[in-house]
Amino acid sequence: MTAESAREPSPGRPAGIQLPAPVPGWAIDADVVVVGSGVAGLTAALRCTAAGLRTVVVTKARLDDGSTRWAQGGIAAALGEGDTPEQHLSDTLVAGAGLCDEEAVRTLVTGGPDAVRRLIGTGARFDTSATGDLQLAREGGHHRRRIAHAGGDATGAEISRALVDAVRDASLRTVENALVLDLLTDEDGNTSGVTLHVMGEGQHDGVGAVRAPAVVLATGGMGQVFSATTNPAVSTGDGVALALRAGAEVSDLEFVQFHPTVLFLGAGSEGQQPLVSEAVRGEGAHLVDADGVRFMLDQHELAELAPRDIVAKGIMRRMREQGAEHMYLDARHFGAEMWATRFPTILAACRSHGIDPVTEPIPVAPAAHYASGGVVTDLHGRTTVPGLYACGEVACTGVHGANRLASNSLLEGLVFAERIAADIAAVAADPHPAPHPAPRPDSRSAAGARASAGSTAVLPLIAPEARLTIQRIMSAGASVLRSATSLGVAAEALEAVYQDALRPTDPGKPAQPGVESWETSNLLCVARVLVAAALEREETRGCHWREDFPERNETDWRRHLVVRLGTGRALELSRTDTPAFPAVHPVDPPVPREPSP
Repeated sequence: MTAESAREPSPGRPAGIQLPAPVPGWAIDADVVVVGSGVAGLTAALRCTAAGLRTVVVTKARLDDGSTRWAQGGIAAALGEGDTPEQHLSDTLVAGAGLCDEEAVRTLVTGGPDAVRRLIGTGARFDTSATGDLQLAREGGHHRRRIAHAGGDATGAEISRALVDAVRDASLRTVENALVLDLLTDEDGNTSGVTLHVMGEGQHDGVGAVRAPAVVLATGGMGQVFSATTNPAVSTGDGVALALRAGAEVSDLEFVQFHPTVLFLGAGSEGQQPLVSEAVRGEGAHLVDADGVRFMLDQHELAELAPRDIVAKGIMRRMREQGAEHMYLDARHFGAEMWATRFPTILAACRSHGIDPVTEPIPVAPAAHYASGGVVTDLHGRTTVPGLYACGEVACTGVHGANRLASNSLLEGLVFAERIAADIAAVAADPHPAPHPAPRPDSRSAAGARASAGSTAVLPLIAPEARLTIQRIMSAGASVLRSATSLGVAAEALEAVYQDALRPTDPGKPAQPGVESWETSNLLCVARVLVAAALEREETRGCHWREDFPERNETDWRRHLVVRLGTGRALELSRTDTPAFPAVHPVDPPVPREPSP
């Protein structure tokens, strides 16, 4: 289908800047469109449906193909005897290295236990003891056992199964194998839906639109911007890129968490890598070098159970000292039975690559895992674009700060998805709802110019073959270890990719609109933002490690970096004046309704 031949169903107009794509040839009407089918997206969709809202779920692959099903460790909540939300809050604030929003964290930890219980009510089956109590594990940064898990190390898969079953039981409308393209807005700049491209056979095909006054971005992460990652192939930063093009603000994107213990498959390995869960260390596995020395003992009081940024840095330091490509995780003392019952998924993954953790240490090295930053939201998931919400890994709620505490991600998706659904239902019932947060003062002129002009700029399309180039640039210059030199080289190389798209060397063969080129364009967008923010932040904090600025700078850098896409398609960075989170919490937000079980 071409832009000339497609019939325009007038679903609204693209917001701000858009990807080159055919105009929509079909449309669906709804009250809410949820983009993504992980724990955040499906929870939001189920709650919106329970509130009587016509809800459509759009997902890039199949319903159960998102990042949630890959989560091994579990979901953290103060559910154990003697544990409290205050203790969970304390551990989260410590891990976040001074940049967490305490109000957001308190919202998470106080709402977490009941949210997990509602998830169990939805059908999720967590591992229990002989007496029927939840078996709670401990992971890095937690001072108590508060991690609920399922199937030993298959928690995400079980949560995904339960939510997908609930969605199907509710006959909720879904559009699978669909890549979201851009946000649509009405004449006043309010959200009116999204455009999307459906791949393969089905009721719809090609570019279409879902028209709705509320859009929930739950698109997951952007780990595929690096060569080696634990993220699935669908994690290409689509939600962050869409939000930027629509005029929304993003923050803290420089804080990419590299999981310390990813199965090392060789120096040249690329793509999704097998994760060796934090829970393995929680059960007593030791990090050792080639000589069997436990090198984390003198790095932190919690040794191998220190927050992830500290463990990743400890591994990288030892690798540099010894000129090694990896370290080892030794859990031979678990024995065959514990490996088979507690960590069957990891055991199978290791053995499929010729490693038997029952009899030998596991070679491990850090790899890109989780984006702590994302689209700026308030406590109800509202972004700075009216009608646009975000939750899960694509969002920046202020919960994670400079470094995510292990197993807080599933909980964040669960808690804030329920709050989003409550807010959307309240807006639908109230003709004068609380407003979305206003952009920061220095961004209003640019956003306002886009809205008042009524014009749409089109980004250059990036050819699919540039994807590998972008990933290698990022892994070489913006990985665990960063410096002004490495980041400067990365920024120049990414700019060259962008300029090549503006002025292709072969004008007769420009990049063509399609899933691969759209994904590559999104990857370049988030890569440029990440590198720009990392270059700007001249300190080491959380999972942002600058070799040339090895200390934390509380005076100048206990601040957030806010990024937006300007009218000339240029990145605009600003630093907040205080450590306060960028989102403006409304003075009198609507009281969330108690979600239905």
